[in-house]
Amino acid sequence: MKAVQYREIGKGPEVVEIEEPHAGPGQVRLKVTAAGLCHSDWFVMDLPEEQYTYGLPLTLGHEGAGIVDELGEGVEGVNIGEAYAIYGPWGCGRCHACAKGAENYCPHAAEMGITPPGLGSPGAMAEYVIVDDPRHLAPLGDLDPVETVSLTDAGLTPYHAIVSAKEKLYPGATAVVIGVGGLGHVGVQILRAITQATVIAVDIGEDKLALAREVGAHHTVTSDEHAADRIRELTNGLGAAAVFDFVGVQPTIDLAREVAGIDSFIHIVGIGGGILPAGFFSTPFGAAVRAPYWGTRSELIEVLDLARSGAVGVHVERYGFDGAVEAYKKLHAGKVRGRAVVVP
Repeated sequence: MKAVQYREIGKGPEVVEIEEPHAGPGQVRLKVTAAGLCHSDWFVMDLPEEQYTYGLPLTLGHEGAGIVDELGEGVEGVNIGEAYAIYGPWGCGRCHACAKGAENYCPHAAEMGITPPGLGSPGAMAEYVIVDDPRHLAPLGDLDPVETVSLTDAGLTPYHAIVSAKEKLYPGATAVVIGVGGLGHVGVQILRAITQATVIAVDIGEDKLALAREVGAHHTVTSDEHAADRIRELTNGLGAAAVFDFVGVQPTIDLAREVAGIDSFIHIVGIGGGILPAGFFSTPFGAAVRAPYWGTRSELIEVLDLARSGAVGVHVERYGFDGAVEAYKKLHAGKVRGRAVVVP
């Protein structure tokens, strides 16, 4: 079968032919209908050899959807022919966090060698993908898999970050979204759908700011030396009740600190590697700084229900297997508007 793999340190993705997998005991095989590209893929592929721990070759794709076409021994509750999205942050399934569906915060996954698809385990950027347990499948129903697949990360991750800060997002409060790319443009929609906060979107490119306005941002601000002043003006000098940094490089983290208000939340979602010192004389009084990771299984179901209601959608660029490498190049160069999806 065809697959998009990372095979050699520093070389980037390749389209290859590999052996077709089969479901073992307790596993489910999906015939893939869509697989999303993510900046996290490039984060992994850009790691130097001494820091790379994901194994080679690595089939990419931690955003996946497909049709059940093979069941392993003992699997119950799913049927051949049903459509599902894959919940990616797999945990042990037995600890307190996993019992709540918060497998994204499972403390035992790493020590047990449990890794997400596309981030250690074979991912969905192939004709078939193996899912380790049926609990990691969320029903798609009549949702279009291509339009929906990116919500398994680009929807779930901002949803988790926003729900975790919802107590601050009361009517009259302001939320700042830094970075209106694959996650940020969905984050704007989620904020509009589940809160009454005023949304300010920040980005360096006018095309991204135009997208932010299209999906519901009340205000857009160019990320330059005047950005903090402009946001302070828009908040009547109070700053934001919550700041969501979907980039995470040092300049955006510094901006987040400058525009956060007293007793606010600063959620660093992007994995750009920036650092925010927290404490007196560094962050505003009462401000809480968090680095939320992915989301829970129940939150994925909620995100899909938002999509089903029409409240949330993803701007998608479609590619076949033969265009996957070029799509990754565009993603790396910041030229993808919204999310890129490979359709087998």
